[in-house]
Amino acid sequence: MFQGLPPIISVTDRAADRVKAIIAKSDKSISGLKIGVKKGGCAGMEYSMDYVEQAETGDDIVQTKDITLYVDKSAMMFLLGTEMDFETSTFSSGFVFKNPNQVSACGCGESVEIIPATPEQIEEYRQSS
Repeated sequence: MFQGLPPIISVTDRAADRVKAIIAKSDKSISGLKIGVKKGGCAGMEYSMDYVEQAETGDDIVQTKDITLYVDKSAMMFLLGTEMDFETSTFSSGFVFKNPNQVSACGCGESVEIIPATPEQIEEYRQSS
């Protein structure tokens, strides 16, 4: 965890409420959700979310709004500055990631193209505390 710095990812109230509901319905002892990115889809990358029973070394821990998120250590540079939201429409509902590093998305919205944060953005992040 980057002590004294703003979190890599922020969470809206709607997203926090949904995370709480997901964890409450689990039959396992879940400490939070792990957020990451993986290769996949026609645009190249997909956001990923998994249950976490125990944190892995190197993951960034974001504790906010009575939830705990673990940002995968390999995804930090892709997720820097991202806001996680939860949206509901007439036909669907789900988590939405508003990511300043995302440059495009496929037509179906399942995959995205993300460029990692630049050294300048990382330095700006470090100085923003």
